Amino acid sequence: MTASLATLKVKLFTDGADKAQIVEMAKQSWIAGFTTNPSLLKKAGVSDYAAYGRDLVAAVPDRHISFEVFSDDIPEMVAQGRVISSWGKNVYLKLPVSNTRGETLYDAVRTLTREGVKINMTAIFTSEQVERAMEALDGGAPACVSVFAGRLADFGIDYRPIMRDAVARARKTKNVEIIWASTREAFNVVEADEMGCHIITAPADVLKKLPAMGTQTGAQLSLAAVKSFREDAIAAGLKLDVPAARAAE
Repeated sequence: MTASLATLKVKLFTDGADKAQIVEMAKQSWIAGFTTNPSLLKKAGVSDYAAYGRDLVAAVPDRHISFEVFSDDIPEMVAQGRVISSWGKNVYLKLPVSNTRGETLYDAVRTLTREGVKINMTAIFTSEQVERAMEALDGGAPACVSVFAGRLADFGIDYRPIMRDAVARARKTKNVEIIWASTREAFNVVEADEMGCHIITAPADVLKKLPAMGTQTGAQLSLAAVKSFREDAIAAGLKLDVPAARAAE
């Protein structure tokens, strides 16, 4: 069975920090939320974080938006987190699994989630990290755990076992959802859906391909590819001298 946008059960989030793009994607009823991170903020040219965050929440007040801390000191990360979470009821605070020294944030997460802070624990790459994140978040405020499936795949690591394990663990809680993160292609959405993943976050250019899912057969795609090669060859003005006898065969 070929998947289509209408048959997907997984929630679709846009991963990016460009405000204009976020507002554009928010016009689509099938976009359920948005995720950002410091790397995306840098790409979008954001410098005044608080002004940007409050402005974005005002522009999109009705859907999940994840904002990440940027300190490397755990007490300061917690303080930043409390400020960020105050920007709106739809805000999820992104906390990485550790700082750059490898000091884990599980205790900080346990404290904040029980204060009612909605948390998106991010940069998760191992089943052990999934297990400990679940232990910290279980029973607290609504929360997410972001597993970087795409980046694991980039390094030849099979992400499917950890994703299945994460989904199974989350299904045993009442408040934790799994986000399939670092999405690389549209078919990842189908994979996430088939695994029962709660959410997948993807760049807008990947998500914009989804309305076309299920609208073409393999044969139709093949003919379209051949036509595009022919059109591009003509547009490029490609020429090749071929002996007359061969050209007639």
